[in-house]
Amino acid sequence: MSAPTERPPAVASGLPPAPAAPPRQLTDRGAVALAVAVALGAWWSRPLPLLPCAFVVVASLLARRPWLLVLGGLVLASSLGARSMAGLDPVEAGPYEGRVTLLADPTPTPFGTRVDVRVGQQRLELQAEGAAAGSVGSALAGERLLVTGRLRPPPPRSPWLVPRHVVGRLAVEHAERVDGGSAPWQAANRFRRLLGRGAEVLPETARSLYGGFVLGDDRDQRPEVVDDFRGAGLTHLLVVSGQNLAFVLVLLSPVTNRLGLRWRWVVTLGVIGAFGVVTRFEPSVLRASAMAALAVSASTAGRPAASLRILALAVSGLLLVDPLLVRSVGFELSVGASAGIAVLAAPIEAHLRGPAWLREALAVTIAAQLGVAPVLVPRFGGVPVVSIVANVLAVPVAGLVTTWGLPAGVVAGLLGPNVARVVHLPTQLAIWWVAAVARVSASLPLGEVGGEGLLVIVTAGAVAVRLGRRRPTWHWPRRAATAVVLAALLAPAVALRHPPPQQQAAGLTIVRQQGTTVVVLSGRVSPADAMEALRLAGVRRIDLLQAPSEPDPDLLRALRHRWPVTHIQVLEPTDEPTDGPAP
Repeated sequence: MSAPTERPPAVASGLPPAPAAPPRQLTDRGAVALAVAVALGAWWSRPLPLLPCAFVVVASLLARRPWLLVLGGLVLASSLGARSMAGLDPVEAGPYEGRVTLLADPTPTPFGTRVDVRVGQQRLELQAEGAAAGSVGSALAGERLLVTGRLRPPPPRSPWLVPRHVVGRLAVEHAERVDGGSAPWQAANRFRRLLGRGAEVLPETARSLYGGFVLGDDRDQRPEVVDDFRGAGLTHLLVVSGQNLAFVLVLLSPVTNRLGLRWRWVVTLGVIGAFGVVTRFEPSVLRASAMAALAVSASTAGRPAASLRILALAVSGLLLVDPLLVRSVGFELSVGASAGIAVLAAPIEAHLRGPAWLREALAVTIAAQLGVAPVLVPRFGGVPVVSIVANVLAVPVAGLVTTWGLPAGVVAGLLGPNVARVVHLPTQLAIWWVAAVARVSASLPLGEVGGEGLLVIVTAGAVAVRLGRRRPTWHWPRRAATAVVLAALLAPAVALRHPPPQQQAAGLTIVRQQGTTVVVLSGRVSPADAMEALRLAGVRRIDLLQAPSEPDPDLLRALRHRWPVTHIQVLEPTDEPTDGPAP
């Protein structure tokens, strides 16, 4: 007798057949790999054929092959990057007369006014002096000018012009306004001027910081104030970032939450676009806007994603649209800070002690500093030791400048000075607090952690965290690793306590003997360079300032902003600079 024919278990039991294997999808790790590949390709910028590279990307999407998509992103970004670099052929020298469109807000310089403009399909750096500088300086981004001047190629070896797509310089002799540009730029400029009118009641320093906190406009900030924020590790507050955009979306949430799902998505995207126009689409704004647009779109589609995935996809998309962004320091810092927070903030917070608000603030600050360190240390020398404490004290209050100062600025601009003085009182107090934190923090001689010190801190910190997870009873090894972290943080301050007797930097000489500090100016020194050099040298006071001529009033104001200057000596041509204790 033959055995009965066996049927599949699902059929025998009356159950439906098992579902087919889910299609391959791009995981969070795959998204990060895609972003890294696109960034490498954009930096590599080899002239690969565009159509085959694009075909690889399309084929990977149709076939649902994530790692083929990573390869396609690499070669496509490389091809697009090469095309972008090829478009940077310098202009030929010669006269020019015609219209230009401002791509940013004009920036005053010691020699006039500077701004990037568009002429046809090319971008130029416009430079104006004299009366032309006044005409250019009164304009805003998006407005059109009729100018007369001369074209010349950019200076050799000028990598800072590459991410701005600048292919030459335009020295303007005459300029006059033509019109206010397209409708979005006109609306954005009216809004900025409205906020500016409302902020006129604020003191000069507070007014310049208000523009930086709310709009990312740092043109009127004094060099000593900028150095305060740099020395405190708070420069990210002077530019617009994702935090500002988040505050704006929170302010509008009572309105958007009342809308249907589709209209909420449309209005939110419109707000994100308007925010970008108002804040001039700086690299950090581009990153924040792309992430916000992806996040709200994923949430609307019912597929919310982790912040790291959103960041990776936003970086990939932005670099495919503009491969030269990969060479922008601002973009690199913004991406690094966001990546550090997305990856490290939660693990760091889990190993901290104290109130929840303090643990969260410390974790975000430490994670952001670690994220920007690979960019910050090679280019600018180090990370200020005081930055962790300064950020915890300043960042929450700086957020109030946006959440309160933005709507208050609209009311102040509409209703005039009398109302502005009242509604901007909280704004002024918040700005005063943040500026005071920056000033005190920058004056503390704690130094900066360089590359080697940062490596020691990261390694010892990782050991302490890992031991806490795997061997919670091993108290002494964890304490030893923590002690190494603290020692690396204190090392820069100890080094500043024993400086060399003579140092030279930025056109000045610092002589320290027997408790006396003499600063000798060898020529014209900019306030920004002098402030940074003296801060990095750990100078605490200036007993004698020697100069070949009367010191620049702006330089004296900047020095006295942080250090007491006891005596000033103007050297005669036959005098020799002091190389010992001051008399």
